[in-house]
Amino acid sequence: MKAVAAFLLVLCYLAGSHAWNCKVGPRLYNIKQIDAGQGQVVATDKYNRAYYLIRTYWYSMSSGYIKHASVGPAGIWGTDTKNKVYKYIGGNFTLVNGLSMEQVDAGGDGQVVGVTPSTYRAYCLRDSYSLAYKGTGSVSWNYHSRILKYYTCGPKYGCWGVDSSSRVYHTPRVTPSSCSYSSWRYVSGLSMKMIEVASDGSVFGVATNGRVYQRTGIYSSRTYGLSWSSVSMCMPISHVTYDLGNLWAVTTSGLLLQCSQ
Repeated sequence: MKAVAAFLLVLCYLAGSHAWNCKVGPRLYNIKQIDAGQGQVVATDKYNRAYYLIRTYWYSMSSGYIKHASVGPAGIWGTDTKNKVYKYIGGNFTLVNGLSMEQVDAGGDGQVVGVTPSTYRAYCLRDSYSLAYKGTGSVSWNYHSRILKYYTCGPKYGCWGVDSSSRVYHTPRVTPSSCSYSSWRYVSGLSMKMIEVASDGSVFGVATNGRVYQRTGIYSSRTYGLSWSSVSMCMPISHVTYDLGNLWAVTTSGLLLQCSQ
């Protein structure tokens, strides 16, 4: 496996673009999904185990099965193989009673968003629940009137989502204390399978063909941006996240790339 990773690394250097330089990231074999925020990085592998990155080493977070993990101002949240929602409390993933979620995102300004399995309805959990939850009681989710298969928020410039037809949508603001939101806007140009918003408002996504794109021209007066810019990768990508100058990309073969400009 190490020889294969080294060979792929050489390919990445040869195929690298002038804008981004990629290397093989900290070794976590069979990685499936990754999320970064506020200087923290979490990931899951194909065996549905969750990991936390400390410097260049991955540490197991739980003996349970977590298929998707997210980190941000609301803490660390995840969903398991039965679509139950968890918050990481005191060194363990603690069950959060309420709706089942296919995917959750903790990158907003204290709120948590997610999508339900099968129906793909988009929901938001107010910061009064997400920040204060300590493992007891239930929480109440607010429906966001949109069918999405992937939903992500940042502390600034709103939230983004991908629907079941791989179309991209954006809402310029979600209020953490109430989960009220602005109208949804269809963002044309590409079909995406997932998209992520960084703490600084940067937006990256993976197109249905496995190519990575960054949304350019995002400002406070135009939170949906202007256009999509291709990020050259040497292999097809299944998942990306960005934080503090690092673009993390998971290849379809389960290899982690760490890219910077």
